[in-house]
Amino acid sequence: MNVYLAEFFGTALLLLMGGGVVANVVLKKSKGEAADWIVIAIGWGLAVTLGVYAVGQFSGAHLNPAVTVAFAVTGDFPWYQVPGYIIAQMLGAIVGAALTWLTYLPHWRATEDKAAKLGVFSTAPGLRNYMANFLTEIIGTAVLIAGLLFIGANQFTDGLNPLIVGALIVAIGVSLGGSTGYAINPARDLGPRIAHALLPIHNKGGSDWAYAIVPVLGPIVGGMLGAVIYRLVFQNVIDAWTIVTCILVALTLLLGQVMNKKANKEDIAQI
Repeated sequence: MNVYLAEFFGTALLLLMGGGVVANVVLKKSKGEAADWIVIAIGWGLAVTLGVYAVGQFSGAHLNPAVTVAFAVTGDFPWYQVPGYIIAQMLGAIVGAALTWLTYLPHWRATEDKAAKLGVFSTAPGLRNYMANFLTEIIGTAVLIAGLLFIGANQFTDGLNPLIVGALIVAIGVSLGGSTGYAINPARDLGPRIAHALLPIHNKGGSDWAYAIVPVLGPIVGGMLGAVIYRLVFQNVIDAWTIVTCILVALTLLLGQVMNKKANKEDIAQI
C-alpha cells in the first residue's frame, strides 16, 4: 500500500471510531447517551490502536501531523515526506468525520445542543483562556511524542506496540484531557471541524473557528517540544531544533495572551 494512502485510510478509521464514541455519548437517543469521560477516553485509545494495527506496516501509522513533524525533528522521518503525510492525514480526518455523521444520521435532528454536535467533530475548552489552552495542548502532545519515543526505544513484541500506544492515548485523556478535550492531533480537530462546516447537519450552529488555531498550533509545537526534550534528556543532544522549539513555544503562548486580550473579557477564564 502507498504510504500516503495508508495515512489517509488509517486517519479516516481513527476519526470514524474516535468521533463515533463521542457521538455515541453526546447525541440524543443513542444507546450510549450520557456515558462518561472514561468511555470517550477508552474509545479514542482503541481507535488509535485499530488505526496503528491497520496501517502501521505500510506507513508507520503516524495518523497525526504532530507525530510526523516531531519524527522529522528527531531525524527518524524525512522532511520531504512531511507535506504529503499531513495532506493525507487531513483528508482522511475529513472523510472519517463524514462517516461518523452518516453513522448517526437520525440523531443530529434529535439533538438540540449545538455545542454537543460540534463536540462530535472537534474539541473545545472547558474554560476558554487561549494561553492556558495552548499550554495544555503543548504539554499533552509533548507527553504523547515522548511516550511514543519511549515505546520505540524498548524491545516489545511488534504486535503489542499498537496496544501500548492506545494505552498511552487513554492515559493522556484521563489525566490531561479534561481542560481542552486533548486534541493532541491537528488533523483530528481541523479535519472534522471542516467537515462540520461543510456537512448539512440539522441546526448545527457555528464551527468555532476562533478556537481552531489552538488544537492545530498547540500540538505541532508540543510535539516538537516532546521530541527535543527526549533528545536532550535521553540522547544528550542539543541542536538548532532545541532553540527553534523553545522560541516557538514562547511565541505560541504569547499569541495566546494576545488572543485573550482581543477576545471579550467575559468570555475568557481568569488564571
